[in-house]
Amino acid sequence: MSRPTEGNFHPLYQQRYIDAAKGNTIDELIANYSKPLVDFILSIPEKKADYSYVEGKWTVKQLLQHIIDTERILTYRALCFSRNEHLPLPGFDEDSYALYAPATHRTLKSLQEEFILVRKSTDALLSSFTEEQLNKKGVASNFVVTVNALCFIIFGHIVHHQNVLQERYL
Repeated sequence: MSRPTEGNFHPLYQQRYIDAAKGNTIDELIANYSKPLVDFILSIPEKKADYSYVEGKWTVKQLLQHIIDTERILTYRALCFSRNEHLPLPGFDEDSYALYAPATHRTLKSLQEEFILVRKSTDALLSSFTEEQLNKKGVASNFVVTVNALCFIIFGHIVHHQNVLQERYL
């Protein structure tokens, strides 16, 4: 299946993530990003774990926890819609998740290990989707989105935060 097209996602909130994910198919996204993203996360030095580039912004550990949480939520949405869920799925408040996540009490290594496990699980699920499943739509955060678009958003969200980490944290 090719890249998501207009009408398959919310352009205001999701276009930037889809644009950040380079590739034309789910297999290409996995091939292009899975290992490099893991390598990047593993390259984050321990001395930066609790660093925040400005007061009030998340630390590296909190940002990594956000990436993990968001990947899980987006993957859950893709799973639900691929299995024909017709009920709308709620949005989530990323700041509330960050506030109640235990990232500050965890080691960077434990977050890196969790990231690897989540990535492997996500790749396995995304690889299993048929073309029919990728075309399925559902409502999340009050917006219609396809499973295919969610797959691109998953990778684009991580790439977005990789760029933020490189530009502002490391």
